[in-house]
Amino acid sequence: MDMVIPKPMDAAVRDFLNRFDFSACMICGTCSNGCPVTGTPGMEGWDTRKVMRMLAYGMVDEVVGSNFPWLCTGCGRCAYSCPMGIDIPAVMAHMKSLRERDKVPGSLHKGMANNLETGNNLAISREEYLLGMAELGVEMAEECPGFFVPVDKQDAKVLFFPNSKEVYGDFEDQFWWWRVFYAAREDWTVPSEGWEAVDWALFTGNYEGNKKLAKRKIDYMKQYNIERMIMPDCGGGSYGCRKGMDTCVLEDPNNEVGFIYLYDYLMQVIREGRIKLDKSVNAGKRFTWHDSCKHGRELARHFGKGYYDEPRWIVRQCVDDFVEMSPGRGLNYCCGGGGGMWPMPFEDESAWHGRHKYDQIKRSGADVVVVGCSNCRDQIMKRIPKYYTDYKYEVKYLWQLVAETLILEPWEQDMVARAEAAAKTQWERLGVELDSAEY
Repeated sequence: MDMVIPKPMDAAVRDFLNRFDFSACMICGTCSNGCPVTGTPGMEGWDTRKVMRMLAYGMVDEVVGSNFPWLCTGCGRCAYSCPMGIDIPAVMAHMKSLRERDKVPGSLHKGMANNLETGNNLAISREEYLLGMAELGVEMAEECPGFFVPVDKQDAKVLFFPNSKEVYGDFEDQFWWWRVFYAAREDWTVPSEGWEAVDWALFTGNYEGNKKLAKRKIDYMKQYNIERMIMPDCGGGSYGCRKGMDTCVLEDPNNEVGFIYLYDYLMQVIREGRIKLDKSVNAGKRFTWHDSCKHGRELARHFGKGYYDEPRWIVRQCVDDFVEMSPGRGLNYCCGGGGGMWPMPFEDESAWHGRHKYDQIKRSGADVVVVGCSNCRDQIMKRIPKYYTDYKYEVKYLWQLVAETLILEPWEQDMVARAEAAAKTQWERLGVELDSAEY
């Protein structure tokens, strides 16, 4: 057997890796055994333990040039189980950062560049975005008189960031949050520019981009004196934003702004009685909850608080028949859509990753899987059933479940009149013409 001789390593890469005590690695294989990437067709012979040993021997170029870091969803199951606590997802993210930008797989780098340049991943124009918000608001007002989407509202209590895929195509997915805000009589707003919820800089290892996207949100909140923002739902939104915001605060403590996670917000409006729910609308179906990796173990590991109990409490306020998936909470399996795997060109590999999630859902016997992340929702609802076909289920966002369970109480006439006047003034100010709207 040939002797493996460590290679010289770039000083900057060595400085980064020195933050992780590779000598603590016991080569036990726990990381590989717990990682759904292990055994991926086309990546035979590769696993997390092997990659960690390759890096220890200076084989950085070989790792960076491979697909392995891009098949890693950053789910954190490896680090959660590592007896030495090595932050393996951070290492994989750094390997992504070393890839030349024009060689980043799929649309991730282009989407991130679009976001920095235009304010959203899909380069949707300001005019198209505002017109869409206005028209959807008119449609929503048929069910909820007085509703409109408030844009750039000064001194609002809550700031909400939409997702470009919903602005571009999945239009009605926005109605779920809007119904909650309407029922709670929330004082909320969305930005007219720089409104993208998702942070693809996190998925591509672009540290500078991650900071810029977070600073954009911070500056907007300060400009309009907004009390707090709801952290965007998906891992690339909430976790990426939190990482970027922490960097900004470390550079300047004045960058600190108020925020609330979606779970805390929904619990608050339910407990305060600002919205009312009717469980009977969900009778006859069994529900389960999927623990998002970034909202659970990764948030807990890096920020000291993961969301496990809160979503389960919210689901139980909406349904009578709830069942757990196994394993759950910190040991839960990733769906396979995180880390940029949903929009990337590795569909077969992503579906392989999701095989454990499918098995969990099937064994639970649930009719409906409730999720708190847009990537998880798309992966579990669209990709997994395409590959695993013998068990049928529905997928709902947590806020969709709440919105569908609402007892919707219409606003008083004077409140409706004030809202319609405010909508007319706002759209005129923003230069949006709605000939079909009747305010």
